[in-house]
Amino acid sequence: QVQLVESGGGSVQAGGSLRLSCAAPGYTYSRCMGWFRQAPGKEREGVAAITRDGTTVYADAAKGRFTISQDNAKDTLYLQMNSLKPEDTAMYYCAARGAVTCILTPGFFRDWGQGTQVTVSS
Repeated sequence: QVQLVESGGGSVQAGGSLRLSCAAPGYTYSRCMGWFRQAPGKEREGVAAITRDGTTVYADAAKGRFTISQDNAKDTLYLQMNSLKPEDTAMYYCAARGAVTCILTPGFFRDWGQGTQVTVSS
């Protein structure tokens, strides 16, 4: 099992931006990596995912505001979040699995990070 390590969370006012990072050593070949989030009392939900060749999938809530990207040389995943809203407040998790396609559901992924908190105030 691969240990994923997220960073970049924090507190920001509505309308602000944050960039999350996730280091995924060992995921050098075909892979899907994604971001999920979980607010208190709610189920974990997909935000965005990307294959090694750059094919992306976004949840409707993320489209137009969030951008997922990666640095294949560093096996690192990013999530640029702009125009943040209070409803984006959640623990954000990085996830990964070996695959050539992505399915943006928690059960698809094998390895998970510990999470990084994002808090957006109004």
